[in-house]
Amino acid sequence: MTARKPQRRREFGTTRQLPSGRWQARYWAPDGARRTAPETFRTKTEAQTWLTLTQADIERNHWVDPDAGAVNFEEYALKWVDERGLAATTDELYRRLLRLHVLPAFGDHDLDEITPQAVRTWRAERLDATGATTVAKSYRLLKAIMETAADDELIRRNPCRIRGAGTEQPKERPTATVAQVDALAEAMGPRWRLMVYFCAYGPMRPEEQAALRRTSITLDPLAVRITEAAPELTTGRRAEGDTKSTAGVRTIHLPAFLAKEVKRHLDWFAAKEPDGLLFVGERGAPFRRSTFGRKWAKARDAVGLPEGFRFYDLRHTGHTLSTQSGATLKDTMVRAGQSSEKAALIYQHSDDERQREVAGGIDARVRELRGRPEEKGAGPSPKRRFG
Repeated sequence: MTARKPQRRREFGTTRQLPSGRWQARYWAPDGARRTAPETFRTKTEAQTWLTLTQADIERNHWVDPDAGAVNFEEYALKWVDERGLAATTDELYRRLLRLHVLPAFGDHDLDEITPQAVRTWRAERLDATGATTVAKSYRLLKAIMETAADDELIRRNPCRIRGAGTEQPKERPTATVAQVDALAEAMGPRWRLMVYFCAYGPMRPEEQAALRRTSITLDPLAVRITEAAPELTTGRRAEGDTKSTAGVRTIHLPAFLAKEVKRHLDWFAAKEPDGLLFVGERGAPFRRSTFGRKWAKARDAVGLPEGFRFYDLRHTGHTLSTQSGATLKDTMVRAGQSSEKAALIYQHSDDERQREVAGGIDARVRELRGRPEEKGAGPSPKRRFG
């Protein structure tokens, strides 16, 4: 009986020349399927080199199924947002950025079709069409989605590789003076003036003020307890819930000059129920952003502040006054409900007047030290020659 020949070991890959003259490479993938290289090669050597590199990727567990990335980006991105469990305002922001800025460019593409070059081209076009801040936010969102796709092993590498593209560089925001804050409060009218003071001297975010109730206020000591926020969505619905971060839950002690303002507002304008909202419209309903915004625009123009000055910018006044009053960075972070030093520093300003005060302080301190006996003669002799 003839001995059975030993079975040949299956080769990893093979090459063959096509009728066109180019070379094709085929290999056995880890899933047991026979795969063909996504491109053909000019020479047999090039095809064999590609096979060698592919085999190395498989052995190092770096191989990615070339069909895995054939997932529609729009479907994946919307599912990505659904699975985040985001706050209502963040969810709304992400969907708006996708709808207006990302999906028009990549919505019809599969994940593996989005290349670094396509991302660079898209970003350059968006910079020409809209503001740099919006583009930075859109880029960060796209990068986060594609990073998850890479973690899911649907793509080999994140195509968003532009250094600094997701960093926002906002312009220095204007700061209202105390006189301007008083003028704004006067122009807003009796019902809304306390909101101006709370934003400037609290400093409380508008969405935090929208959630305040009578029970949030104490008169002795004069303080406000922030426990939740109620931002208004573009649909007009108030999304009542947690504050922006855990640091947002705080007690804010108010300057004593606001005592009369707070008591008058409680007596005249707050909802009458024991737990009623602090700020309501003339008919007792929660104030609307659109209605309040129109009043704000008129007041801002009447005071002479620039058109881009937002109600939110009043927080800069509170931060600046806090630091000028000797508050530490941690003090201002707690007061403003901020969880990072970077966020707190955005609101701190040092204008010319403050710089003159600093220079005056240095001058006074140096004069004081120069007057001490141990400091006299410490400097170089005026007769000393150099060179």
